[in-house]
Amino acid sequence: MKGTIAEKILSTHLIHGKIEKKQNIGIKIDQTLTQDATGTMAYLQFEQMGIPKVRTDLSVSYVDHNTLQTDFRNADDHRYLQSVAAKYGLYFSKPGNGICHQLHLERFSVPGKTLLGSDSHTPTCGGIGMLAIGAGGLDVAVAMAGEPFFLTVPEIVNINLTGELPPFVSAKDLILEVLNRLNVKGGINKILEYSGSGVKTLSVPERATITNMGTETGATSSIFPSDEITLDFLTRQNREKDWRALKPNEDAVYDEILEINMTDIEPLAATPHSPGNIKRIADLERMEINQVCIGSCTNSSLRDLKTVAQILKGNVVHKDVSLTISPGSRQVVNHLIESDEVSYIIESGARILENACGPCIGMGQAPGTNAISLRTFNRNFLGRSGTKDAQIYLVSPETAAVSAIEGKITDPRNFKTNFKIEIPGRFLINDSLIIPPLKNLENVDIYRGPNIKPLPSFPPLEERLKAKVLLKVGDNITTDHIIPAGAKILPLRSNIPALSNYVFSVIDENFYERALDSNGGFVVGGENYGQGSSREHAAIAPKYLGIKAIIAKSFARIHKDNLVNFGILPLVFQNNSDYDQIRQEDRLELVLRNIDNAQITAINLKNHKKILLTHNLSMRDLSILKIGGKLPYIRQKNA
Repeated sequence: MKGTIAEKILSTHLIHGKIEKKQNIGIKIDQTLTQDATGTMAYLQFEQMGIPKVRTDLSVSYVDHNTLQTDFRNADDHRYLQSVAAKYGLYFSKPGNGICHQLHLERFSVPGKTLLGSDSHTPTCGGIGMLAIGAGGLDVAVAMAGEPFFLTVPEIVNINLTGELPPFVSAKDLILEVLNRLNVKGGINKILEYSGSGVKTLSVPERATITNMGTETGATSSIFPSDEITLDFLTRQNREKDWRALKPNEDAVYDEILEINMTDIEPLAATPHSPGNIKRIADLERMEINQVCIGSCTNSSLRDLKTVAQILKGNVVHKDVSLTISPGSRQVVNHLIESDEVSYIIESGARILENACGPCIGMGQAPGTNAISLRTFNRNFLGRSGTKDAQIYLVSPETAAVSAIEGKITDPRNFKTNFKIEIPGRFLINDSLIIPPLKNLENVDIYRGPNIKPLPSFPPLEERLKAKVLLKVGDNITTDHIIPAGAKILPLRSNIPALSNYVFSVIDENFYERALDSNGGFVVGGENYGQGSSREHAAIAPKYLGIKAIIAKSFARIHKDNLVNFGILPLVFQNNSDYDQIRQEDRLELVLRNIDNAQITAINLKNHKKILLTHNLSMRDLSILKIGGKLPYIRQKNA
């Protein structure tokens, strides 16, 4: 990985360790971001550290997830977040301003800097040449306290792009092709670094679509060079002073190279219920649809919505289809108004929603029973839309818009109208909904609504664990399986006792009662356990119910870190065949005396068989686990 863009940024930010394969390193974090679904918990944790002010170059608290205020809870959380930002020196982006990733790309991203965000799609800013990484809220809180972020040195995969995307084929189709090749775990512990002549044909918003959805491969991050196209974007944002050139050395060495000729890409879709289930649109054509949702942090840029507006111009949405559009920011809306393209959208019969995540995280627009919904989002996990039996397909804005007109899945290359996208020479800048840090932080009172409950504390790790297997699951269990998204549950993110009622409810609606009756226990999983969102609640709430360890074939990166942060032991089978030796309701005993040497023996008390387990945790991770989690570890370190 010598001479790669990622290696250069890691090297200039290195605080602990050596940049060698599989080594644990600590890096300086320049910027952080949170959103309201994860931010409340992150700032409750930050408060407990006793730090008077954030110690990053810049930290931003965004409100973009829980904007549907059906009662007092979301509104109270937003007041808490604004008061915390004022107290500790953060920027605060108010509800309605836009989606955190789109806004950060527009207003705060800086090539060559590091960004840590409590949202798994933080790598969006890799489209501008940042090393942007998603993490759990506690890791972000620790970074705001000035501590380094620790990670295993990732492999660097070069995705070499040649050619140019054909008409009506977009960046979304390109990243779906990457997912087709890597699937949802092919990027684990890797950084996807894009290069090649094809890069020059992609605008920053198109690059950001690709880096955003690279998260679905399990990648630590995705990154593009910072070049003249990056400079052009920043200049239009009146931020040219933030630009710096950043490219790999000509003799850069990568761990793996993936060649993609963009000329060969065609319209694609991720079919239910995984972003990795890729099929050609040509093979899905004529399937009748009920709903189309355009937007989310993946496809809500000005470039995307101008394209949609031009397709809708002079056309009407099919009578049997509901079409909604969620712009990424107020800047995008202002430009659609200025160009009069918003009228094309309105006249077509589309519904314009708030500048927020909205339907992507189940906050409204749940499809009807057994409905087929096309969405330009990044995830189509089972039940995430709010309707468990709905069929969700992930597609490009071009495919979505054309299909909305036709009433069935349609290859957009068959759309006959030609048009040209005109991007303004200077973007309209209006930061009135971004509240900058206060100069005087001392006289700020923090507001806490009645739904904000104190953080639960957890005991140190025991030397011997004996309990029942409460649940056995298969491969690719997502954080949506563990803690669902949606309008019903998201308002509980600052209330762990209430949230814990929904742990694994998508899989087993009786899990909460069984966990309480058994005084906790173990969960057994397959490959890529915990893929998806960065929500640390998928670790905190199970820990609150007494989950002691997760035994799986492999783990998604962020979720494994979150398990460690809250004192749940993540263990893997030495032999994956032993997965079949454990059944739900079996009682296991884990002997941890050799845990420092990564040797753990599990005894199945039902048949007395021994099962060998291991881990790839660092000594620092083990210290965090032994003391009961990262918060007591940081408090002890600071003391």
